[in-house]
Amino acid sequence: MSGANCCCGCATRAALVPPGSFLPAAERYGLMPLIDRWVVRRAFEIIAERKHHSRRVASYAINLSGATIGDSDFVAELFAQHDVSPALVCFEITETSAISNLDEAQKFIARLREIGCSLSLDDFGTGMSSIAYLKHLPVDVIKIDGSFVKEILNSKVDRAMAEMITKTAKIMQKQVVAEFVESLAILDELRQIGVDYAQGYVIGKPVPIFTLWEERIA
Repeated sequence: MSGANCCCGCATRAALVPPGSFLPAAERYGLMPLIDRWVVRRAFEIIAERKHHSRRVASYAINLSGATIGDSDFVAELFAQHDVSPALVCFEITETSAISNLDEAQKFIARLREIGCSLSLDDFGTGMSSIAYLKHLPVDVIKIDGSFVKEILNSKVDRAMAEMITKTAKIMQKQVVAEFVESLAILDELRQIGVDYAQGYVIGKPVPIFTLWEERIA
């Protein structure tokens, strides 16, 4: 991020602002569709730049806000503008945003799958009737909400919830990802349940994608 001049004339370096600090304000003032468009556009530029690199990434997950559900045209437009294979991209939407506008979410998911993308339902399990809604949302991946994963070793209820979500998703031929996996003990428990993938600090902490590529090259 570029620097700025303070009142005394010296150069200062602007600090990075974490998403949790500005996204609530962006949602409140209706700015999320603009942010989503910028994020997807920039992601496509990066994917296109790196697609011929010797160290390839199997797929890229891109989060979309609930405000963007119902506007799949902009995604189709960006695929037309950038040389990016839809098979490389998985869009993530939260369960809450999908359920709050189910009809639009179904159309949105169907349109993106028609293009060739995969879809992931994020933070799954937080809704009042999560399992009931699942059969109406033709997504490819279910991500178990971290609130069930963090206490899975200490709470029989959380473990039962994670297991129920996993078994239901498997019956529907969907892959399962567990969020907030922060210890090897939790990872082992999730393996026993049958979860396909884990996401959390025990696997790796978030880093800029360019840093990740540099580590892969090294």
